[in-house]
Amino acid sequence: MDVSSWDGTLSLNDFSIAASAFVEKWKKTNSAFPPWLWVDGPKPPFIASQQVEGFLSLENICLFGSSEDNEVSTAGEEEAGFFEREEAIDDATLERRDNNEVHYYDFHIIYSASYRVPVLYFRGYCSNGQPLQLNKIEQDLPACSANVLLQSKWTFITQEEHPYLNRPWYKLHPCGTNEWMKLLFRGEAATAKNRVLIELYLVSWFSVVGQVIGLKVPIEMVNDHTV
Repeated sequence: MDVSSWDGTLSLNDFSIAASAFVEKWKKTNSAFPPWLWVDGPKPPFIASQQVEGFLSLENICLFGSSEDNEVSTAGEEEAGFFEREEAIDDATLERRDNNEVHYYDFHIIYSASYRVPVLYFRGYCSNGQPLQLNKIEQDLPACSANVLLQSKWTFITQEEHPYLNRPWYKLHPCGTNEWMKLLFRGEAATAKNRVLIELYLVSWFSVVGQVIGLKVPIEMVNDHTV
């Protein structure tokens, strides 16, 4: 794909290719970290489709604090399927060092058909199962994200129904994603041949988006241009 004519978006099939590459690269460069897993979306009965429906899910993680020294560790093994675990509140954990209250989080990367880009969805709970409101989530975000949230609360983070689970989740609004993705790829060494490498799309995207919620991509993953 020619970078000069590319609009910064992906097709649904391109998203599934990028997701598979992202999972493998994450596993390769973050073997000690919890993995991102692909979750198949429910298929309507009696309807044949060549397109791959689903999303990426990060579970069983603990992020301690919202500073630059975030640590990630496995919170335990899960044996049930994803849609069974969806009822539990301990899928993923975000815990602040300076707060005795434990907050639980789930993170999903979902393809937006309207924007044609990936979108980060997330939800949070208190230790007693009570859903976290935006003002509480704000306290768990890195300082730079919290400042942006104060300035643009209803455009930066919005709440809407999860496309697959039909429940209210928060998401980072995808407006403008295609524009900064074009800029990222034009500056990437991987595009020296003037090509957009679909397999690197989610790596580049998450190197920006992950910082918003305190999940950083290791430099080895960004610099690994093997596909």
